[in-house]
Amino acid sequence: MVFRVLGTWSLLVSVIALVVDVTRSMSADTLVMTRLGEHWFQLNAASLNAAQAAVQRYVLPALWDPVILTLLKTPTWIVFAVLGILLLWIGRRRERPDVYVN
Repeated sequence: MVFRVLGTWSLLVSVIALVVDVTRSMSADTLVMTRLGEHWFQLNAASLNAAQAAVQRYVLPALWDPVILTLLKTPTWIVFAVLGILLLWIGRRRERPDVYVN
């Protein structure tokens, strides 16, 4: 159930980010897709810097550049849509096979 709730919230964040990008695109008469890194920087730049330092210092320095930077350059709505779908898939209710005992 936790995965379904988190998946639903992720999809909600994805829709909100998409609506913001569509609104900005319509007002600017050009395609605007805000990256996840830009949103994170606007919300809390210090935590973004701390996350970079922690990953490079304590986890794996090579993980930041190709993997996490690629994720941060991806539009926010795509990241949260994929995350939401993945979480909903993990938390789905599985059908139980009907077992009849004679």
